[in-house]
Amino acid sequence: MFCNWDGSLAKKFAKSAFMAGLLSLGLMLASTDLVHSKGPVPGGVNETIAQTQLPVQGQDMMKLIYAGGPFKYDKDGTVFGNRERILPAKNRGFYREYTVKTSGERTRGARRIVCGGLKPTAPEACYYTDDHYASFRKIAQ
Repeated sequence: MFCNWDGSLAKKFAKSAFMAGLLSLGLMLASTDLVHSKGPVPGGVNETIAQTQLPVQGQDMMKLIYAGGPFKYDKDGTVFGNRERILPAKNRGFYREYTVKTSGERTRGARRIVCGGLKPTAPEACYYTDDHYASFRKIAQ
């Protein structure tokens, strides 16, 4: 017979499912990656970098940002959504992203400058990331 009608099989299954759920919950709570996947990262942007300390390509990009271009990549100057929620919370459209070219890299690479403000050529604040949005440093101007 394939079914146990006295309920003992159902109780065993329910207990196993409950234990598996507890194990999954414990693994999720132990993962530090999940802590940063939603909501602001505790502390946000804590470090600064002087514009003169940026890589030469970053310094060149800052000049282009203030001049309004021209930019090499189509994504340069497009809205940055701040999905990582590391930068200060602002309305959509406040932040724009720009590529900081990496020598020898065939793609856009991981380095970016993200600037925020109502006027793209006069940003209120700019941030540098060299790890594709995992962390940011505010650019001191």
